[in-house]
Amino acid sequence: MTPSQNPDDEKTKRVPYHFGEKLRQVREHKGYTLKVVAQKAGVSESLVSQIERNHVSPAIDTLLALADVLDINLEFLFEEYRKVRPVQIIRSDERPVQKEEDISYEELAKPNSTDAENSIESYMLKIPVGSHTHRGSYGHIGREFGIIVQGRAKLIYENKEYFLEKGDSASFSASVPHTLENVGDEELQAIWVVTPAQRFVK
Repeated sequence: MTPSQNPDDEKTKRVPYHFGEKLRQVREHKGYTLKVVAQKAGVSESLVSQIERNHVSPAIDTLLALADVLDINLEFLFEEYRKVRPVQIIRSDERPVQKEEDISYEELAKPNSTDAENSIESYMLKIPVGSHTHRGSYGHIGREFGIIVQGRAKLIYENKEYFLEKGDSASFSASVPHTLENVGDEELQAIWVVTPAQRFVK
């Protein structure tokens, strides 16, 4: 090491990976000072400060030490450096539609296979007067969320009934039987979100 070198230079590399914001947010959320994190990670306080300000990117050993001190999942740190995922656009007149007897499921969000348990799918449900859904009547893994856009609905969840008007929303575990019924005098329209995706529309 030459006299002009900073001892921390060996622990840093100037590469275009910026972890600073996430590290700082977690540190502040936990109430840790720069000094505490630096001491626990075995690096200087100035290095931690530079990393948080994205002046330098940490070498892998330093990053692992900081992640361990802050109890951060590396997946959380690296998620933004995966391959760029394109924004999915589904035009209103190009929605894939799945029919279930007289009910329409118009696809609003297409599930991405790479999202695994974090995948979602979303539909505009259109239910005629007096009809009801069947797909959830057996229950499935995950959660559902819906908001009534038009009409009046009755959500039957296990053995309970919930009446929903325009603008009302509901969210629940999808693991038990549930159905949505149109109890109004006009077509029921509702935006519905399911996670993880059940791939109702193929």
